[in-house]
Amino acid sequence: MDETPAPLAGKSVLVTGAARRIGAAIARTLHAAGAAVLLHYHSSAEDAAALAAELNGVRPDSARAAAGDLLDLESLPGLVGEAVTAFGGLDVLINNASTFYPTPVSDLTEIDWNDLIGTNLKAPLFLAQAAAAPLHERGGLILNIADIHGLRPLRRYPIYSVAKAGLIMLTKSLARELGPHVRVNAVAPGPVLWPADGLDQALQEKIVRRTALKRLGTPEAVARACLYFAASADFVTGQVLAVDGGRSIGW
Repeated sequence: MDETPAPLAGKSVLVTGAARRIGAAIARTLHAAGAAVLLHYHSSAEDAAALAAELNGVRPDSARAAAGDLLDLESLPGLVGEAVTAFGGLDVLINNASTFYPTPVSDLTEIDWNDLIGTNLKAPLFLAQAAAAPLHERGGLILNIADIHGLRPLRRYPIYSVAKAGLIMLTKSLARELGPHVRVNAVAPGPVLWPADGLDQALQEKIVRRTALKRLGTPEAVARACLYFAASADFVTGQVLAVDGGRSIGW
């Protein structure tokens, strides 16, 4: 009996911020669907190398790790070029890398603005620009990992909220600019992982109570949404899918 082909067999994917957390889950899920994956990382070299070894153990020569500072705009074409050289082209760009920390109005600085806007909005725009031509050749996809707080602001996080709101509008703008050959969509997670530096227990419980499904999501839930856009949504562009357990309707 013939086996059903993997839905992303023969496809190549570049995932930014792929070494850990949601980025690693996305990389694993798309790799399991048959894709070759370029794992971008900034400072998590050991995690990226371990993930690449794990994926190559499943399917040889199907994953590579690539270091890069996404705020160094001149380096972005080279990052895209690594994927094209390694795998023969580029089918999917996933802008996942993000910075997240509070910036109360009384304390925020221009450095905070440049960092949060740079990582969450500026880098995705210029990486999309760098990837546009190879994606055009393959009828590809840009997928931005946004946030429900790009639609409803998070208290004490004004710069982050603005950056993710901009990323949502960038998604819609690029869908118009790059169509019909390149689709552009976004996934907006809700409470999936708490920040790496922790979050007050009482606030965690409050967030979960206000989520319709009354529980925390998982990185894999976000990754499955990415797989939908990459493998099944060939007539969907300019859209934002909330993966938030109903958090955005239970504010």
